[in-house]
Amino acid sequence: MSFFTFIDSKYKEVAPGVRMRSAHLPNAMLTYFEFEPGAVVPIHKHPHEQVTLIIEGEMELTVGEETRVLKRGDGATVPPNVEHKAVILAPSTKAVDAWHPIREDYVL
Repeated sequence: MSFFTFIDSKYKEVAPGVRMRSAHLPNAMLTYFEFEPGAVVPIHKHPHEQVTLIIEGEMELTVGEETRVLKRGDGATVPPNVEHKAVILAPSTKAVDAWHPIREDYVL
């Protein structure tokens, strides 16, 4: 069994104003994101399943053809290879994502 903390741990800037920290096992991954106000995660897709949960703040998330504003406690699922993007609407926005399989590019 392993324990981790995301606060003050090593991070990777994955887009301007977007910091990511991660924890993983061989087949599952959890990432913690901190977003600066106005940050944009440009449209992209990947072969991973993604589940996103907003824990603080607000973002406009587009998954495929649908766009919604997500606030604390709201979430979304992103199937593999579906285009999606995010625009941060509030300061101090934070989110947690679960991934399968793990994203090798997010391993820290």
